[in-house]
Amino acid sequence: MDIARHLALIDELCLRPFPAEHGPSDEGAAGPGHFTAVLESSHGLSGRDPARRAATVEQYEKERDALYERLAPRWGETAPWNLQTVLLRTEREEIPEPWAALSARARVAYLWEAEGTGRWVAVAAADRDEADEVRLLAVVTREAPP
Repeated sequence: MDIARHLALIDELCLRPFPAEHGPSDEGAAGPGHFTAVLESSHGLSGRDPARRAATVEQYEKERDALYERLAPRWGETAPWNLQTVLLRTEREEIPEPWAALSARARVAYLWEAEGTGRWVAVAAADRDEADEVRLLAVVTREAPP
């Protein structure tokens, strides 16, 4: 866990220009108006050992919470954002990116409006798809949450 490195990347993404096209980025994926950075990723856990996967999820949740502890004094304390409600809404309405994708990957996120940047920041442990790796994500976007 390298909280200082993660915070530096989040700060950079709050200032970096968004790309004109959707596609991969050095940190994960990006598109017009948003970045999704993979801060940490498991290796070889997709569809395998449930005990190791659970331990990794717990570790990434602790890292997400550690990021919250560092970002809350800067941007304000927030309650965890239940992404299940966003995921359920995708069945009946158009949810903008990156929120639809985040709700498909993670269950809970911490969310802030990054003061002075015009951007929103979310941090989440992405573990919803057991056939995929577990990831610690940071999302930076100009799209307000739905």
